[in-house]
Amino acid sequence: MKSSRISGFYKKTIEERKALITEMHPFTEEDLAVFESVAPLAEDTADNMIENVVGTFQLPLGLGLNFLINGKEYTIPMAIEEASVVASASHIAKIVRDAGGFVTESTERVMIGQIQVVGCSDYTEAKEAVLENKQILIDAANDAFPSIVTRGGGAEDLDVRILNEAADSKFGKMLIVHLYVNTVDAMGANLVNTMAESIAPLVEEITQGKVYLRILSNLADRSLARARCIIPPHLLGTGDFSGEAVRDGVIHAYEFAASDPYRAVTHNKGIMNGIDPIVIATGNDWRAVEAGAHAYAVKDGQYTSMTTWYKDEQGNLVGELELPMSIGIVGGATRVHPMAKLALKLLEVNSAKELAEVIVAVGLAQNLGALKALATEGIQKGHMTLHSRSVAMAAGAAGEMVDIIAQELIKNNDIRVGKAKELVEKYKR
Repeated sequence: MKSSRISGFYKKTIEERKALITEMHPFTEEDLAVFESVAPLAEDTADNMIENVVGTFQLPLGLGLNFLINGKEYTIPMAIEEASVVASASHIAKIVRDAGGFVTESTERVMIGQIQVVGCSDYTEAKEAVLENKQILIDAANDAFPSIVTRGGGAEDLDVRILNEAADSKFGKMLIVHLYVNTVDAMGANLVNTMAESIAPLVEEITQGKVYLRILSNLADRSLARARCIIPPHLLGTGDFSGEAVRDGVIHAYEFAASDPYRAVTHNKGIMNGIDPIVIATGNDWRAVEAGAHAYAVKDGQYTSMTTWYKDEQGNLVGELELPMSIGIVGGATRVHPMAKLALKLLEVNSAKELAEVIVAVGLAQNLGALKALATEGIQKGHMTLHSRSVAMAAGAAGEMVDIIAQELIKNNDIRVGKAKELVEKYKR
C-alpha cells in the first residue's frame, strides 16, 4: 500500500528520491522525462501561454510528506523557493498523522460572475425586473456555454444588489448582478466571463441601464474548503517544552493574530506559504487564491487570522481553516504545463473539490509549523539551518562543500555571504 510516510526522505539523493516516487506512482515514460528534463517547460509552449516570452523561470519542486487527509495518503508537490516550508509542513503532517490525520470538507464548486449596471432611472424597479427575469437570464447564460451544463455544472442562480444607495456616498449608485455558476472541475474564469458577457445585453434591456464590467469575482465565498485537526498535547512536546506548553503557546500566538492586523498579515503569509506552492505546482492561479484568501480574512470587518486554534474539553489542540478556493484540475496551465500535469498525477486527486481540501490541509499544517516554532525555539533556528545552505552556494560552494560551509556558518552564528566566502576560500586552499 502506498504511504506518504517516507522515513529519511530528506537524507536521500535527488536520484534516490525520484526512484522512490516512481515506484509509488504509475508514471509513464513521458512523465518520467519531465522529472529528468532540465527545462520542463519548452520555450515554444511558454510562448503560447503568455506574451513577450524570452525564456522560462524555474522553482524548486519539493514533496510534502506524511499527509493523511480523510484517511487517504497524499504526496504533496510544492513549488517554492523559501527554505523550511516543505520540511515544516511535513513535520506537522507527521504529528497530525499520529493524531488521526486531517479532516476536510468543501462546499459546492460555485463561482460568481458580476455584471455592473449604471444609469438606471429607478434602481429598485431595475432590481425587481432582473429578479422577475431570473430564469430567462440563467437559461441564456447556459446557452452561451452548453459544454459545462453537459458536465453537470452551469449557471444555477442569480441575485442582485444595489450599491452606494446612501445619499452621502462618494461613489455613484450602481446595480450589481451576481451570476452563480457551478464550474465543476474547472477554475472557471473563462466560462464565467463568457456567461457574464453573453447576458450583458439582456441585462441592459431589462434594467434600461448601461452595463460596464462583466467579470468573475475572485472572492469565491461559495466555493469554500475547510480543514481541521485535533492533536493531543503529548504529540506536541519538543525539547524542554511540554506538549501543554506548546499547545498554549500556539493558542496565544493565534490570539495575537486574531487581535492585531499587523501580526495577522505575517501569520496569514505563513498559511499561504503552504497553499501557494501547491497552487503553483498544479498550474492554478495563485494570485486569485491569494486575493480571495486575504479578502475572506476581512469578511467580518477587520483583517484577522485565517486559522482558528483552541483547546477542547479534553485538552487537545484543535486547528481549523476555511478559505475560498478558486482552483481547478482541468483547463488552463493544468492542461498544457508538463510539470503541472505531473503534479496532479502525483497528488492523485479526482476532483477540484478534493484538490481544494488538500490545499487547505497543507495551509493549516504550515501555519501550525510556524506557530509551534515561534512558541518554542523561535522561527529562525530551522529556517536558518536551511538558509545557510543557500548562503553557502551564493558564496561559491558546491557539492559536499555546501554542507561543510553551512555547518560552519551555523556553528559561528554568522550566516552571511561575506563569511561564507571566507570559508570557501579557506577550504579551497
